[in-house]
Amino acid sequence: MARVSQEHLDARRRQILDGAALCFARNGFHATSMQDVLREVDLSAGAVYRYFSGKEELIAAIVSEVLDEVRAAFEAAAGQTPPPPLDRLVGAVLGRTLTLRENLVLDGQPAFPRLVVQVWSEIPRNDELAAVLREGYTAVRAAWGRLVELYQEDGRMRADVPPDHVARTMIAVVLGFIAQQALFGPAPVDVLRDGLRALMSMTDAGPEA
Repeated sequence: MARVSQEHLDARRRQILDGAALCFARNGFHATSMQDVLREVDLSAGAVYRYFSGKEELIAAIVSEVLDEVRAAFEAAAGQTPPPPLDRLVGAVLGRTLTLRENLVLDGQPAFPRLVVQVWSEIPRNDELAAVLREGYTAVRAAWGRLVELYQEDGRMRADVPPDHVARTMIAVVLGFIAQQALFGPAPVDVLRDGLRALMSMTDAGPEA
């Protein structure tokens, strides 16, 4: 019997995750059945269940993958000397996250923003998913907090604001930008990057009377 390569296994897993992501983005987690996923990926039940035990494991894998990518990117940035400017860093990380999922399309529009909103809507009734998100976002917050400390140490950011306050704010900004894409349609990441750059240029002094 021919041995299946790791590359083949990884590609099949990717196929299943992407198909499930499209189903969840289209119909929501609650309304999506495993039969929907099987039809989307055009695989047998045995082929899919070899990788995932059910919907809970699928959505947890999708969420964990995204948050692990984001956390790793911010941790890598914290290892640079000096770390890249905040606006460029956020633009690069979000841009990469969206680009890696640009093959996920529904009705001619990117599906990822819709998927994110669907995941949020499931939190109040799905304790397991909420726990996965809480763990992932806590790790992202910690990575962001470390970056803020570095910005404060080298004088690029005011030091009288707790790093975690900034981390929470940046997460809110990014999630809000994604929610806008789900509501209003796609927008280039340059919009967010430029907006952050403008906000960063503000000073305490207002216009003269």
